[in-house]
Amino acid sequence: MALKNFNPVTASLRGTILIDRSELWKGKPVKALTVGKASTGGRNNHGHITSRFRGGGHKQSYRVIDFRRRRFDVPATVERLEYDPNRTAFIALIKYQDGELAYILAPQRLRVGDAVVASRRADIKPGNAMALASIPVGTIIHNVEMKPGAGGKIARAAGQYAQLVGKDAGYAQIKLMSGELRVVRGECLATIGAVSNPDNSNQHIGKAGRSRWLGRMPHNRGVSMNPVDHPLGGGEGRTSGGGHPMTPWGKPTKGYKTRGNKRTDRMIIRHRNKGKG
Repeated sequence: MALKNFNPVTASLRGTILIDRSELWKGKPVKALTVGKASTGGRNNHGHITSRFRGGGHKQSYRVIDFRRRRFDVPATVERLEYDPNRTAFIALIKYQDGELAYILAPQRLRVGDAVVASRRADIKPGNAMALASIPVGTIIHNVEMKPGAGGKIARAAGQYAQLVGKDAGYAQIKLMSGELRVVRGECLATIGAVSNPDNSNQHIGKAGRSRWLGRMPHNRGVSMNPVDHPLGGGEGRTSGGGHPMTPWGKPTKGYKTRGNKRTDRMIIRHRNKGKG
């Protein structure tokens, strides 16, 4: 999809750049494939804010996406492409031969009327899903499972993809966009192609109100706070920091390692931060 520019008839439109969604379905989603979604405002079950600067925003209904591609060897046809407010990628409504409907992540170059299938052996076409052991080396993939049958977890956001770079001893080596090289079981499913909406990162929101529609509240700088509220707060007059960047609770940011899952370290051949372990 292309980007949409605006004539600067107002100050906020001068730099606004949005995604042109004119080719997407303009109606409501399939009601049977949606569930209610409550806004948490960044709060946990105790009512404490655990994710700051979230709240408000337009009410959303969650679209149930088939990340597992559970209907094996049953061809389906793409009925339409839709916008999903819960993710940056577009979604595709597919209809199986027996009439069942399902939502999947829409890859790039997938069009209405295209046929898709999840099978042990399938054509290397966008939208088809199969095990990594059956996919040729060098293929661009997305929605990659980390455990067989658990559903796709890797490369699901707009424009994301991974590349299958090798196979050995029942495992497949995949290279992620971050530069990380890791192995997953060859039985894990993956979908051919890159995720749709690659221009998502080129958007320019243009005004504060559009961020509020998305549920994003204003982000307050630590240096603008008082010492009681933030380690970088206080000072006579305006300051530009002076200390190492950190959270309000003193944990370093910008380069501080937060990965603690040592159990799966053996699955990572090369970390995304090369030279940092």
